Amino acid sequence: MTVLSVNLNKVALLRNQRDLAYPSVTGFAEIAIAAGAGGITVHPRPDQRHIRRQDVLDLAALLTEPRFAGIEFNIEGYPDEAFLDLCETVGPDQVTLVPDAPDQRTSDHGWDFASAGNWLPAIVARLKAAGCRVALFVDPHPDTIAGAAATRADRVEIYTEAYASNFGSAAGDEVLAHMIALADAAKAANIGLNAGHDLNLENLADLVAAIPDIEEVSIGHALTADALKLGFSGAVTAYCEILK
Repeated sequence: MTVLSVNLNKVALLRNQRDLAYPSVTGFAEIAIAAGAGGITVHPRPDQRHIRRQDVLDLAALLTEPRFAGIEFNIEGYPDEAFLDLCETVGPDQVTLVPDAPDQRTSDHGWDFASAGNWLPAIVARLKAAGCRVALFVDPHPDTIAGAAATRADRVEIYTEAYASNFGSAAGDEVLAHMIALADAAKAANIGLNAGHDLNLENLADLVAAIPDIEEVSIGHALTADALKLGFSGAVTAYCEILK
């Protein structure tokens, strides 16, 4: 079954609107796990506009408790020195590397391996030496797998915005066909598959039905929006039911 990793960035963003300690990022991690999530994802950015360094440390401490055995901690981010140091300090189960500029609002493209391929392998090796599984954010095209394989990354995360924004149309079907080909290429290269970006209750089922080899989906924005109607626990449960 595909694992749901709940991205808590928007919980942190809401908290940061006021000089208060709530909503609690660790508290909502506990709610998500109790509702069936198999992982927690955070994306600490340099400006700390949502997840802060202390949140990462607090979540890491929480998820080492015996009651959360088997729950995966995934940290996303651009691999600058501060980010790498944080990952080495925390030792999450997975680090997902994204090619984001410091002031970028959200991840909106995958790695260009033609330009980054010279230095990414050393970054991947450094994180794997720290005990982390490494995933690379990639555009939904099968040609990206060769570049990812050259870095010796363990997984790729398919950037699914084009699929989501065109869902239900011929253009969406074309993107899905590209992603199916990507999945076949990843399997041939012995690279695992994750997926994320704009996945929601409407489009998730078709994706995992078409690509059952997806091991993990990371969902935050849509899930948090759904929680306004369903409650946070109810929203997590709804996504988990689709993945079952």
